[in-house]
Amino acid sequence: MALLQRAEIEAKLEDLDDWSLQGDAIQREIDCGDFAGSVALVNEIAPVAEELGHHPDLAISWDTVTVTISTHSEGGLTAADFDLAAQLDGLR
Repeated sequence: MALLQRAEIEAKLEDLDDWSLQGDAIQREIDCGDFAGSVALVNEIAPVAEELGHHPDLAISWDTVTVTISTHSEGGLTAADFDLAAQLDGLR
């Protein structure tokens, strides 16, 4: 899978709500209201990631889930990262 160039990354970010570029990854923080809501969101993310065969880094901080996506095997961002982000946007 080919790494995206900076211009491609910026163009794809314009199509996503609340995602930002963080180094070689894209990231979004999602307010879930409380810890139970955060755990519930992670449980919603898991089957989507499994179906796509592409797994984000997830961090829970009480009421917030931070989702970080990159293609680790390629060392940066690919089209698969943006496909996963778009799918996750459909959850919340």
